[in-house]
Amino acid sequence: MRQYKLPFVLTALLVLAGCEPSKPQSAGQRPAPEVGYMTVSAQPYTVVNELPGRTTPYRVAEVRPQVTGILEQRLFEEGETVTAGQALYQIDDSLYQTALASAKAELASAEASLETARLKAERYERLIKTGAISQQELDEARSSLNAGQARVDASRAALETARINLNYTTITAPIDGRIGRSSVTAGALVTANQADALVTIRQLDPIYVDLTQSYSSLQTLRNAMAEGQLQTVGEDRAAVTLVHQDGTSYPQSGSLQFSEFAVDETTGSVTLRALFPNPDDSLLPGMFVRARLPQAERDEAILVPQKGIGREPNGQAIAMVVAADNTVEKRQVVAEKAVGDQWLIRDGLQVGDRLILEGLQKIRTGVSVRPVAVDGGQVADAVSEQGEQG
Repeated sequence: MRQYKLPFVLTALLVLAGCEPSKPQSAGQRPAPEVGYMTVSAQPYTVVNELPGRTTPYRVAEVRPQVTGILEQRLFEEGETVTAGQALYQIDDSLYQTALASAKAELASAEASLETARLKAERYERLIKTGAISQQELDEARSSLNAGQARVDASRAALETARINLNYTTITAPIDGRIGRSSVTAGALVTANQADALVTIRQLDPIYVDLTQSYSSLQTLRNAMAEGQLQTVGEDRAAVTLVHQDGTSYPQSGSLQFSEFAVDETTGSVTLRALFPNPDDSLLPGMFVRARLPQAERDEAILVPQKGIGREPNGQAIAMVVAADNTVEKRQVVAEKAVGDQWLIRDGLQVGDRLILEGLQKIRTGVSVRPVAVDGGQVADAVSEQGEQG
């Protein structure tokens, strides 16, 4: 009976062996991973630096009295626009009117004395020829004439001083601009050249914006302007635009006016000053703004999506590209600055390179891949799905 069981068992084992599933393929036999890539291209681009800055009045005048007296009245409305020469305050001028009248009388007296001395000197000039007077008497007459002339000159100067002081009793605006809050009221005693200003006037149209930029970037800007690569406003002045804190753009464009002739020792930066029209006084002193300052215009700039650029542990920017034989190649690149969701690449990528954007987590340097072109840097859904299934 046992001799019949052995063939049966062998047959059963062979059948079971035939039903076992086939072993999986080795890793080397797997299909190459699929990646989405874009072809690197060049385009014209203006390199723009966005710098923080604050607005500064074009001119500032602190109004102070130049004579002493009691303030009679204020002649302006706080916050209004004033013009140069406009009356702002009136000081009691009674004493200055009296001083002017006294100076006029003193001048008249000096002129009368001068006339007497002149006639005497002329008479002595004639008499000296006849010997009726001595030379000493003639010299004294001439001296009296000169002294009289000096007194007249001094009286005229005193009269002019009195007239100027009287004019100073009306305090006027030295510049055009927006006037601020008055620090005094009628009835206050003000003194000549006092430390505290009566009021401050700020000229806001045009207005300055003070910016801070690194010295190296400033040199790049100067070189670009010297080579004619940038649009200028006027003579050798780069055009500048402003952006408010809420992201809105200021409608008026300005021009770069001045750069500090010293570099900050701690930051290595310099101060730039730009001038902007401000016809509606929408820019006020002390506002924080961001200025967009062009640095250079490039005819063949390379811009790539930020997701296509990675970083090494040491911070070095890298890009994974598809080589001619469809293998992965790692490139070290120089990402100059972020432009929206893109990087401006200064070095490391060339026109025509196939930059991998999708499937980066499944590849490494040197492996073969199946590249699939993407449209505008966006991978089709099918590519992602196929990659997940593979």
